[in-house]
Amino acid sequence: MMRPLEGLRVVDAATILAGPFAASILGEFGASVVKVEQPGVGDPMRRLGTPGPEGDTYWWWSDTRNKTSVELDLRAPTDADAFRSLVAEADVVIENYRTGTMDRWGLGFDRLRTINPRLIQLSVSGYGRVGPLAQAAGVARIAEAFAGMTHLTGEPDRAPGLSGSAALADYICGLYGALGVMLAVEARRGTGRGQLVDMALYDGIARFLDEYVTVFAATGVGRDRMGSETHRSVPHNNFESADARWVTIACTNDKMFDRLADVMHRQELTSDPRFATNAARIANRPAVNAVVAQWVASATADAAVAACEAAGVPCSVVLTAAEYLAHPQVAARDSVLRLVDDRFGELVVPGTVPRLTETPGRVDRLGALLGESSIDEILAQWRASAARSADRSAAQPLGHQPLGHQGADDVATHR
Repeated sequence: MMRPLEGLRVVDAATILAGPFAASILGEFGASVVKVEQPGVGDPMRRLGTPGPEGDTYWWWSDTRNKTSVELDLRAPTDADAFRSLVAEADVVIENYRTGTMDRWGLGFDRLRTINPRLIQLSVSGYGRVGPLAQAAGVARIAEAFAGMTHLTGEPDRAPGLSGSAALADYICGLYGALGVMLAVEARRGTGRGQLVDMALYDGIARFLDEYVTVFAATGVGRDRMGSETHRSVPHNNFESADARWVTIACTNDKMFDRLADVMHRQELTSDPRFATNAARIANRPAVNAVVAQWVASATADAAVAACEAAGVPCSVVLTAAEYLAHPQVAARDSVLRLVDDRFGELVVPGTVPRLTETPGRVDRLGALLGESSIDEILAQWRASAARSADRSAAQPLGHQPLGHQGADDVATHR
């Protein structure tokens, strides 16, 4: 079965992590992805994280899947020419150098699009390509601090904390970057021209922060750290069970709290003015949390969750990695995959997202060996694939041709 991005050609010239993650998403759904790496060294991500048995890290193997690797020093004229030969036949280039770096090497988007007017380029940088910070360096943790997420993370009486993933901003930026590429691909169907997708690392984090900025701009009232609670509803917290595990319960409206009151056999709470509405519960947050905490502490975590689930109250045990991997829900949805690699045996990795029922993504291979392919091999594969795509397109009705590289004369068939 063809995946939806079969025929799309992607050159991943980025490093840790947003750009490569965007490329991996495209690769899972059929794109042909070539990773360009520094000769003899490769992407620094190969050495970040927990080392695996073959030298590269587990992080590398998992998050740079479905790619092949070529070695090019983009600062060297000969290798820059080789890079241009890839660009001439590519659909997408992904890079995350500081703003202006690719231009200094003669490989900026304005130059590359003269080689290939249909080229789409995803450029990721700390602060984007315009503005007073356009030249500043940035990584994911800095992006979280800049956007305000760090300000909201942690306990009120302690220093700001980490969200739990030092690369969260990278992942969100990569996700939006992949979306931006696909929007540009769709636009190209009508125009025949590519475009630049400009992503700052802080963009995605800022977009994810619900009403935080909007409320302050409208009212002048800010929001501070609340630990494991949320400002908009109560109870919405973690509670310790009798067997020293943690249970998360989230009642976002009055009906949910009414059901929770039934589960706790405390139906009188629904008529208590302190508990009857969400606004009242917010005003009486300590009293509400004390009641729920007392009930959870009287049961095992599994029993508390089972009772809540039966009543339709959103809840979960706070799972460890071991518990997550063993959970039947994770197995049922292929949320993790067990893959066998000739280099090191079996490895468990996150599954593909989103889950498509007719044309699902898949993981064909884990992170590539450094420099395992040559430019000539890649171009030969691309040209052979293009010939097969042309044969398929000739046999398909209009509107069902592959997304991949075509000449400008072919654009009309997609209008």
